[in-house]
Amino acid sequence: MTSEVRVPTLGESVTEATVATWFKKPGDTVAVDEMLCELETDKVTVEVPSPVAGTLSEIVAQEGDTVGVDALLANVSEGDSGSDAAPKAKEAAKDDEAVSQSDRDGDAPKAIDAGSADVAAREGDSIDVQVPTLGESVTEATVSTWFKKVGDKVEQDEMLCELETDKVSVEVPSPAAGVLTEILADEGTTVEASATLAVLTSGAGAASKGEDAKSGAGAAPETKSADTSGKDVEDAPSAKKAMAEAGISRDQVTGSGRDGRVMKEDVAKTIAAGTSAPKAQAKPAAPRAASAPDDASREERVKMTRLKQTMARRLKEAQNTAAILTTFNEVDMTEVMALRNTYKADFEKKHGVRMGFMSFFTKACCHALKEIPEVNAEIDGTDIIYKNYVHMGVAAGTPTGLVVPVIKDADAMSFAEIEKAVNAMGKKARDGKLTMADMTGGTFTISNGGVYGSLMTAPILNPPQSGILGMAKIQDRPMAINGEVVIRPMMYISLSYDHRIIDGKGAVTFLVRVKEMLEDPRRLLMDL
Repeated sequence: MTSEVRVPTLGESVTEATVATWFKKPGDTVAVDEMLCELETDKVTVEVPSPVAGTLSEIVAQEGDTVGVDALLANVSEGDSGSDAAPKAKEAAKDDEAVSQSDRDGDAPKAIDAGSADVAAREGDSIDVQVPTLGESVTEATVSTWFKKVGDKVEQDEMLCELETDKVSVEVPSPAAGVLTEILADEGTTVEASATLAVLTSGAGAASKGEDAKSGAGAAPETKSADTSGKDVEDAPSAKKAMAEAGISRDQVTGSGRDGRVMKEDVAKTIAAGTSAPKAQAKPAAPRAASAPDDASREERVKMTRLKQTMARRLKEAQNTAAILTTFNEVDMTEVMALRNTYKADFEKKHGVRMGFMSFFTKACCHALKEIPEVNAEIDGTDIIYKNYVHMGVAAGTPTGLVVPVIKDADAMSFAEIEKAVNAMGKKARDGKLTMADMTGGTFTISNGGVYGSLMTAPILNPPQSGILGMAKIQDRPMAINGEVVIRPMMYISLSYDHRIIDGKGAVTFLVRVKEMLEDPRRLLMDL
């Protein structure tokens, strides 16, 4: 019996994903719920488990393919691996053996798709490493990082390099064990689909060719190695990116992967632990000449990754789609801070979580959203959809960028439940464990720029939502209270909203209600 593996639900606003990595190949035995492949969207990474125990008989969507919701990814034959569940893998091996026999007297290299690592290679053969399938709408990619250099030994399925498209990063594995003898596309090169990236020599005949490549005999110049420490274990590409973005060196991170491989969550833990990142040693400045220095020599031009280009484009599209307007107010945080200081020890002892400010703001927003329902609504074509519930998005900064996990039905939660949910989502975000379900369905968002020291903020909407609350830092300021000047802990708050659905009166009233409830928290308890 054959079971189909299909794309799971990706969320309300996500209709397609890209197949990033297959962890299994045709003919492999799989257990129920064992991870088969990984999908990537513009928001999050989704792992696809096997629905049954059996053998992976066919892969329908290759790495790099763009697939829609419920699209067929693969077929799994139930039962043991001794069945006839792997015809494609066996046929591939037979075809490869036939080609090897016909080329036995020649030196013509075989072209093998890097995404088809299940094809066997005869010892001593030269094998072309090609760009894997990138998807129907993707025709080119950029070589971002080489993890190996010319002359290095590689194992089958070991990562050789990483490509970037405007949608996703694609890792290119080695199609066979051997030695990398030539790199044809250096870092930064733009390559088309099915282009040849490198040449490797497989099997026992690889050793001598590898030595020739290292000595420069007829080989391409060596490219930069992604890891200059001489270790045999390659860290996860996502971890390398995170380390580069955070300015963390490899020796500061303890790897939890196989053979000490550093994973993305290891980098997140290091950053969360407060490990200081040493700044890169600056290049010695050239002696100043008598004439004015050349500005170009003091500049560094770095090409944006395709992923960052896509993020920039989509942020601009959000601004172009909605009529975004921002209104401001200020809150006296005296009462909230006093209430928090009075009960924080008892609160933590009973509920096992610290009392923060986010539960107060979440509660206040939920009450205000009930009074001003258009702030909790969205536009769908010519219709307005009013939500009679609050799925609160809480923006959080991570080593890889800003994410917005969603707390479902926050309007029905207690203070303790909200604090626990915020802490749980924050931990998942830092560890890179957020799922698609955690990131979708939000009806309103809170963004706290105050944690970074922002005094005022006007956040961008998170479509299709129509409103987002901005929190700033708490700062002591002189205020006129009952005819006297006193020092009070004040916070500026803002509401960015879609003026197509929310008018100025509604936006201002919303902020005033939030202000009133925070300045007198008893109103929250009495639902006033």
